[in-house]
Amino acid sequence: MFLSLAPTLSIAASLLFISVANTQQTPVAAPTVAPTTAQTTQNKSAADSTVWKIDDTHSMGLFRVQHSGAGMFWGRFDGVTGIITTSGIPTGTLALDVSIDTNSVSSANKDLDGHLRSPDFFSVKEFPTMTFVSTSSKKLPGNMWEVSGNLTMHGVTKLITTNVEMTGQAESPRGKKIGFETVFTIDRSEFGMSYGVEKNAIGNSVRITVALEAGSS
Repeated sequence: MFLSLAPTLSIAASLLFISVANTQQTPVAAPTVAPTTAQTTQNKSAADSTVWKIDDTHSMGLFRVQHSGAGMFWGRFDGVTGIITTSGIPTGTLALDVSIDTNSVSSANKDLDGHLRSPDFFSVKEFPTMTFVSTSSKKLPGNMWEVSGNLTMHGVTKLITTNVEMTGQAESPRGKKIGFETVFTIDRSEFGMSYGVEKNAIGNSVRITVALEAGSS
């Protein structure tokens, strides 16, 4: 009776051994983790980002300050360079990295330009550039953004916030174009330029306009 069961038990043991061996050799697939909504949004924003190079020929900085407590004096800067980064279609986020050559200051008067380049004002040999680098932006209704960033001028850096308008976006034979403009006011004495303030020869409050055109191939 016991001898008759031996072949059956032997076969069962063999099948069990083969089954265990196959189970140990079969790799276990790693669980699939679906990307989170934040990761998907971040990846999409990165893919949609566009870097625009500022066109120094068609960009400028303007400033206006009161002279002798009477008229408003205007000057300009032509050496405006840098990059603008946008993302989203339509544009949802905005980042600015702008540099202005202080030696490019112009008042249409040679003697006055020399004075503006001197240590009394922009001191261009010591401070050849002034910059604005954004740290955050907030989309406003229409084509407007509220942009905060660090303005560095005359060796002093201060955080400012300004509203920036997208003035246009178009295709051209030379590639894609985009334009922005902002107007803000600073006290120049806070940046170490106080010449003429005490006697009210030249105002302390300066209105600054920056008009940018940039291209992307």
